[in-house]
Amino acid sequence: MQLKRVVVTGLGALTPIGNNIEEYWNALVNGVSGAAPITSFDAAKFKTRFACELKDFNVNDFMNRKDARKMDRFTQYAMVASDEAIADANLDLEKINKLRVGVIWGAGIGGLETFQNEAIDFGAGDGTPKFNPFFIPKMIADIAPGNISIKNGFMGPNYTTVSACASSANAMIDALNYIRLGTCDVIVTGGSEAAVVISGVGGFNAMKALSTRNESPESASRPFDAERDGFVLGEGAGALVLESYEHAKARGAKIYAEVIGGGMSSDAYHMTAPHPEGVGVIAVMKNCLENSGIKPEDVDHINTHGTSTPLGDVAELKAISNVFGDHAKNININSTKSMTGHLLGAAGAIESIAAILAMKHSIVPPTINHANIDENINPDLNLTLNKAQKRNINVAMSNTFGFGGHNACVAFRKLEE
Repeated sequence: MQLKRVVVTGLGALTPIGNNIEEYWNALVNGVSGAAPITSFDAAKFKTRFACELKDFNVNDFMNRKDARKMDRFTQYAMVASDEAIADANLDLEKINKLRVGVIWGAGIGGLETFQNEAIDFGAGDGTPKFNPFFIPKMIADIAPGNISIKNGFMGPNYTTVSACASSANAMIDALNYIRLGTCDVIVTGGSEAAVVISGVGGFNAMKALSTRNESPESASRPFDAERDGFVLGEGAGALVLESYEHAKARGAKIYAEVIGGGMSSDAYHMTAPHPEGVGVIAVMKNCLENSGIKPEDVDHINTHGTSTPLGDVAELKAISNVFGDHAKNININSTKSMTGHLLGAAGAIESIAAILAMKHSIVPPTINHANIDENINPDLNLTLNKAQKRNINVAMSNTFGFGGHNACVAFRKLEE
């Protein structure tokens, strides 16, 4: 069968460096760090006392208190970002066929704060089970797309993909395929996460996954730098409206880019560590190239997973050199996690948005905080260090990898009429 073309018609972002698309993009280009001491709880006794939290965000600016109380923050973030994306796409909710509009969302954890607080309250009591009646619906990971669909009346496929930090990339790939196959005309996709909480920071600290550069939080997320010591936890959401090309053209929608393909793979190696030779990462990028119908030399830009961990950064760049060969040195590679921190299940969404905007504006945002050369990294690679670079981009890719060995890669192209 002839697969339908799929395009991006709407974007929404709620990030540690900007509470909407315009703010997010401006901060990316200017190399702004979102890391600062934690304000949402007392982190004085934690090994890591900083994170990339949202700034100047009040959920009551976007919804009433009654509705907000029924949602964990990861759902609140999803609602805000998806509202922006839907408005940006200029979808006429009175005219579109809502039976053919879906919501496929990504969340690596879901309502962690809700679960944590209910457990704390129960533990502090006398053993009598007194739980909030909204405990379960606030906590479950699939509630974010459920709420998006309820608000907007979207009656197509509706679910959450859970694959740790690859979750929202997997959601986008599923959305791409549903539209390609003609099942849907439009899908709101993306991801959200709200893990900057006691149990989130404590849990990742116990794994020794987080940076402990407490004396300089703003420089702690330093992908590819020789002195990187772990990732910086972030929070927020990213949303994209994906639409069949013919549906978008028929309603006169503006189009940011075409989604040309996606790849998935598994490391099948270790619960949390990447394969040292990047075997699964090599496979996922090759899968994405094949699925997109493009050659390695077609790729101009890769927004890497680039979390700022000692093992992960080296393995990913080795894989890029393997897949792209001599062309690897011609690709603008970056890691926007150097600015946003790691948004876990929302990472794939906000980083795909960054790649799409880089294509639109012909500017590649920098990988900030690089000061020391890592001898294990190929010096011929252009890692877009410390300053944004102008670059005409026709094809961009976004990599995301998750605990459990989950790998996902999505490819975008400037629209060819």
